[in-house]
Parts: sequence; C-alpha cells; structure tokens
Amino acid sequence: MELKPITQPRGWTRRDIESSDAWIHRLTPDEIKGLENALRHALATGKGRFEMSPDDFPLSPAIKQRLHDIIQSTQTQYGFKLMRGFPVQNWSEDELRLFYWGIGLHMGVPRPQGKSSSFMSDVRDAGGVYRAKTGRGYNTSARLDFHADGSDIVGLLVVRTAKSGGSSLISSSISAHNEMLKTRPDLVEVLYQPFTFSRQGEEAPEEAPYYEAPVFGIEDGHFVCRHIRNHITSAQLSFPEVPRLTEKQIEALDLLDRTLEREDLCFNMEFEPGDLQFINNHIVLHARTEYEDHEDPAQKRFLLRLWLSLPNGQPMPASFRNVYKDVRPGSVRGGFRGVNITPEIKAFEERIAKAHGMNFDIYWEAMAEQA
Repeated sequence: MELKPITQPRGWTRRDIESSDAWIHRLTPDEIKGLENALRHALATGKGRFEMSPDDFPLSPAIKQRLHDIIQSTQTQYGFKLMRGFPVQNWSEDELRLFYWGIGLHMGVPRPQGKSSSFMSDVRDAGGVYRAKTGRGYNTSARLDFHADGSDIVGLLVVRTAKSGGSSLISSSISAHNEMLKTRPDLVEVLYQPFTFSRQGEEAPEEAPYYEAPVFGIEDGHFVCRHIRNHITSAQLSFPEVPRLTEKQIEALDLLDRTLEREDLCFNMEFEPGDLQFINNHIVLHARTEYEDHEDPAQKRFLLRLWLSLPNGQPMPASFRNVYKDVRPGSVRGGFRGVNITPEIKAFEERIAKAHGMNFDIYWEAMAEQA
C-alpha cells in the first residue's frame, strides 16, 4: 500500500488542545435540570437496564441535539469530548449507573466489556494486576499504557477522583502515525500488518482465545488504530503456538509507544467529579497515570465506563473483523462478548440498534457455529 499522512480528520498536538476549549462542553443549568428529570423518570419506571429504551430516559429536543453534537464531534474533530458539570454528589452509585445508561441509549448501542458480559464497568482499584497474562487495567491503580478499547466510543463518568494521580492521558493516533512516517516509514508499514492479540481470558464460547488484527488500517479514507500492547504481550506469554514477534515488530511497537508519549503530543486531562469523557477509540488512544487512593472507602476513586457502538460509526478494514465482528459503517460491533449473553440481552441490543437505524448482524457467526 502507498503510505501517506492522514489528513482527515486531522491529528492534533498538546498545544492544539491546550489553546482551545472546543473539546469541553459545560452543562448549563437547564441541561442539568433536564438530565436529572430524565433520571427521575427512568427510576420511576422501575425497569431494568435491558428493558429500557431511549424513551424511558426522556430528553428535550435541545438536549438530544446536544448529545448528538457531542458524539458527532468525536468523529470529525479532535476525536474526544468532555461534558462537565453533572452533580454526581446528589445521586447514589446505582442511580448514577442508570443515569449513564440512559445517556448511552441516546448515543448508540452499549457493548459488553468482559467475561461476565457486563455492559457497564466500575473503574476502581479492586486489587487487579495490570501486567499479567489476563490483566485488565480498569480494576488496578497502575499506570496504564496507551491503548484503544474495543468499541467505537469509550465513555467515562467521573464520580470521585483519587487522593493523587489518576490523570487521563490522551494522544492522537493520527498524529503518532504521521510523525512516525516522517522518519521510519518502514516501521509504519509493519504496523499495517497483522499482530496477535490475546482476548485476556474473556472470550465467548465460540471464540478463540486470541485473534489477529493490524495496529493501523485504512478503509474508504478512514484511519483506524487498534493498539493494545498489553494484549499483544499477553498473547506472546500465554500461547506458544502464535507467531513470535519479530525484531522489527517490537521496534515498531516501541516507536509507537514513545511517539504517543511525546511531550508535544500527549495531553494530560485532569478529571473533576461530574465529568463525562467520550473518546473515539479509532483515532485517539488513552492511558492513565498511577494513582494513590484515599483510605476512606467512601472517598476512593470511582468512575463508570461505558462502551458504545455508534449509528455514525466509520467503516473499518476487513482485517479488523476478527475483533469487531462487523466492520460496516453504522453497524453494531465491538465489545468483549463474554459468556453471559442471554436472549434478553440480544433482544435489547436488537431493539436499540433498530431505534438508531443500525445494522445488527454481530451474532451471525456464533449462531452459524451453534446451528
């Protein structure tokens, strides 16, 4: 393939972000009131999450348009957006889970996130080990490498911050690609070729415990980056039958990591309680600094994580199909399916996909194998 700089959407530098506030939307009093009223309505229905539809979290046309604009901006501008100022202190953890779920239903189709098929994760230090054969970062206090999550969008609702540390780090994978291309096009070319990723022990019954996908890809002019170094390393540690990384592959991954972390490219975002961060996984990678937590359990760092498949999601190369299952634009895709997808959950996903006018063929492989 012909290697050339990615120009649409444009990459960005740390200075670009620091000199602009276009990536922040501060909720107005009317928007907060509307969101809280929607939450009260959702609570009054008594419905479980998989029984809900967007109508069970009713929003005014103005707020619906605001959410649409926020998600649209993650596809066409910087690749991320921060919505700031929801009064999380006024609501319990369970109420906040329902609030975030309701927001997500208006944006796209939620995706499962692990072995237990959980559709919303509690991000807090639960004693997990990040650098392990099946390690995941969200349940540790460790510094996390730059990576992409397994969905069109990863969203975080900040309920409480740490005593110190825990900053959100973001970096444009487009900028990293273009910077590498200036000096080492040979290593950029390597990243367009397949690597083996571990599923971290969270595969569905019909899935292999690992899959092949490139780190970089382009489809119809749309750039995609799926970089999860920890999962590539885990595949090497866990599965002797997968191809060993070559020296050039290791060199390419090392250069990508160094480039993403460069001071002129990496932006440090300090969270506040009530922040809602939305990141386009395909063009922005995220990481986190190590943190020290509070002693009081009621004050410990706590975020909620939501993965979403978007109605306006971009096309992806066929080489990413092993992980996303569907690479067509506007399709339900991504997530870690796990082992607890029930008929109720499938019906929920199909109903929300229909509400957004999205393709819903993500289970066809599993159903074909089980037939």
